[in-house]
Amino acid sequence: MWKRLRQMMLPHSFRFNLMFASVTCILIPACISLTIYNYLTKDEVKEQAITNSQESLQLVDVYVTNLLNDMLYIANYIQIDSEMTSILKESAAGKIYQGPDAYYQRFMDQRKIISKIDNITLVGEKSCYVTILLKNGQFYTNYQVHEYHPVQLFKEPWFERLNGLYGFESYWVGTTPTVFQSEKSHHPYQISIARTLREGDSNIYGYVVVTVLESQVNQIFKKLAVNQETMLVDSSGKILSHKDSSQIGKLFPYVKQVPEQNGSRITRISGEDYLITKHSLSFSDWSLVSLTPYQKAETKINYIFNQVFIFQLVSFFIFLFLLIYLLRKFTRPLIQLGKIANTVQHGNLEVRSNIRGQDEIGQLGLSFDLMLDRVEEMIAQITLTQARKRKAELAMLQAQINPHFLFNVLNSIRMKVMGKGDKESAEMISSLSKLLRMTISHHKGNIHFHEELETVMDYVQLMNMRQKEKIELELNVSSEAFLQQVPRFFLQPVIENALIHAYNQSAGKIVLHARLTGRQLIVIVEDSGQGMSKEALQALREKIAGGNGLEDTDPESHKGFSGIGLPNVYERMRMIFGESFRMEVDSEHGKGTRITMFIPVQEAYFHV
Repeated sequence: MWKRLRQMMLPHSFRFNLMFASVTCILIPACISLTIYNYLTKDEVKEQAITNSQESLQLVDVYVTNLLNDMLYIANYIQIDSEMTSILKESAAGKIYQGPDAYYQRFMDQRKIISKIDNITLVGEKSCYVTILLKNGQFYTNYQVHEYHPVQLFKEPWFERLNGLYGFESYWVGTTPTVFQSEKSHHPYQISIARTLREGDSNIYGYVVVTVLESQVNQIFKKLAVNQETMLVDSSGKILSHKDSSQIGKLFPYVKQVPEQNGSRITRISGEDYLITKHSLSFSDWSLVSLTPYQKAETKINYIFNQVFIFQLVSFFIFLFLLIYLLRKFTRPLIQLGKIANTVQHGNLEVRSNIRGQDEIGQLGLSFDLMLDRVEEMIAQITLTQARKRKAELAMLQAQINPHFLFNVLNSIRMKVMGKGDKESAEMISSLSKLLRMTISHHKGNIHFHEELETVMDYVQLMNMRQKEKIELELNVSSEAFLQQVPRFFLQPVIENALIHAYNQSAGKIVLHARLTGRQLIVIVEDSGQGMSKEALQALREKIAGGNGLEDTDPESHKGFSGIGLPNVYERMRMIFGESFRMEVDSEHGKGTRITMFIPVQEAYFHV
């Protein structure tokens, strides 16, 4: 046990350094914080009590301000919406609807106003009652008339004061008994805001009154601390909203002790200290006021500070031992990983750490094991690649002129010599010579694309001489593609495939397109021959994707000049360019075949 402990605590080890640094970083701040804790506690208690009271009022202010802002928004919208004001002005002027659809026009105008009211009262989740009352007695509301008849607003004692309002001036009615029949029993009070609607000459043609239930304000008061009494008061100290409905309408008894500006004050009331905090709203002359027994606020904060002190002291010792235990546990995988790395350093690639987890050490262990797996895979892949390269070289050596093909070509030359002059025979011999030279010359891995095209043209010319019906080769090659470096003899097998399988010694046309797009040379070979069925096309695609071109034993792929089929071409190009090379084969029975090759443009290739 002691021996193991001494090994764990060896100086200069990673585990020892980590544990020493961690304990030091915890011990020093803890000692300093515990030393100065008591010194700062007393002043902090008072400041924290005041801060808590102010912050709670600020939270209430956000809610109340949003509610009142929604009311202002509704009034503003009605005043500035051109469509609403146009209809309201016409109605106030006594517009008479004429024509067979007069009733419908009047209904649609009313519907537009009510729909807009319904839409703008969907602000937030707070319900508002909106009344638009014209001077001629017409009205528009988002509530039923049996709830409250809007014409009764003319009888309200504050209504005459609206005539002195201009523009966006608002009259805050304050708290009044609820007038809506269905709300009276549960929500006895309401808060309203009123504005005038004026024409260009400042004549009043209507009024807007937006009302919310007072309970929507006091519900936030009920969520505060039980011993904190919060209320909404006006400039005279009259209570507008309170969690106790019986207090609404009364004068706050300690209004003189309320600070004139936003802030807090400790005042003595009935032999007990109270913390009075005031927070004015950003509009109107209303304010939020809270009254909290200071001793309860202080006791609660003192209790919190004492509990924090004890908790810190106990937690320090608990976490100190826990830290030592966890550091030893967490560093165990690192020590194991170090041993595995040492084993690998001695040449053993079979060993694995098997360290797993969601943290960085687990990811490091997984990455380390994956790296070893990858190294072994790369060794195996290199071995396999070398073997495949040897097979490819063998395949290229075997891609010589089939004796039967050479016999047929020479026989065709002989027949041409007999039937025609020496000039055409010389051309045949020249084409055959070029083709043989390109086939037999293995020292040149890459050639220019135009050289490959010349080989293809010579090949087609020879094929046309050996059969009665001619094959037309059409080239559509962009100028920048001619000088691109391509692997030697990659295109001839594709043309040969079209001659053998598409036309089978009959007349036809092969079109070759080539263009340079970005970093790719796109080569397309298409014919209008017999094409392939869906089953044959799928089989060919699977054969190409299978990567068995170098091991192709199908006798059909060895009939022509080179005896190299499409899978062989695909495999060879993939060995040269890797995953960057793509070949697509499309065919439809009776319509022809289209082969598209996407060749990456590079400065140099691996020679295969």
